[in-house]
This record gives sequence, structure tokens and C-alpha cells, in this order.
Amino acid sequence: MNNRPEILYTAEATATGGREGHARTSDGRLEVDLDVPSEMGGTGGPGTNPEQLFATGYAACFQSALLRFAAERKLDLSSSRITARVGIGTLKSGGFGLAAARDLDAPQISHDEARDLMTRAHEACPYSRATRGNIDVMLTVGGATIDRQAA
Repeated sequence: MNNRPEILYTAEATATGGREGHARTSDGRLEVDLDVPSEMGGTGGPGTNPEQLFATGYAACFQSALLRFAAERKLDLSSSRITARVGIGTLKSGGFGLAAARDLDAPQISHDEARDLMTRAHEACPYSRATRGNIDVMLTVGGATIDRQAA
């Protein structure tokens, strides 16, 4: 079964110099210098890194899914925040791998409502779908891990 999406929008970015270089989108809306964090043996310079960019995109996309499900239930999440963390580290098998975590801060709804919204958003978010089965992902509400069925 072909589950390939009908593409509505394509982002295009070009990087030069790898992790210590420069990246720019084709429309010029995003242009960043890149630096390797000191924790990874780099200079820790003022530039951003791919993990920060991925975390930013993941947080925004995931919160959009959350807001959609909350609106269906008439829950107000307008002052909520999603914090995404993307870690990179060495794999026992060699090379590098990623891990991701998302935390919902939404004190205006119950923990049960938040847990359910997080689970539903994790099923629907395109970033979650893309990473499912590929990287370790943890979901938390207010810093507390939620139990969820494997996606």
C-alpha cells in the first residue's frame, strides 16, 4: 500500500561547511550560521546546530496537532507550551543517533486531558510519524512521563 503524501509544500535549504558552516532556505526567510556544540567537541560558537533546528520544527508542528485536538474538545490551550528536546549521541553499534522528548505545559487542563491530547498528537504529527520506530521518543506533561501505547 502506497502511503506517500500528496505534497502541498516543500521547504528547500542548502548547507555549506557541514556542522561548522552556514545554511539558508531557498526563499531567504531563514539564514543561519552553524556551530558544533562544545559537548560534541566543537567550539560552541554562536551559531545554531541541526538539533536545535529540528527541535524547533518538531515543537511547532506537534503543538499545532495538539491545538487541533484541543479545539475539537473545546479545550483552551492558547497559553500552553510545548518544549521539544532533541539529543544526539553515540550509538553502541557505532556512529551517532538521535533521541527526542516533548513536554506539554498546560496547567489549565487536567493531567488526564493533557495525557490524552499528547498521545493523539503523537499519532498525528508528521514529525512523530517520520521518527516513529527510528528514534527513542519520550512524552511528558509538566515533566512527568506519560504512559502511552506504542505507536
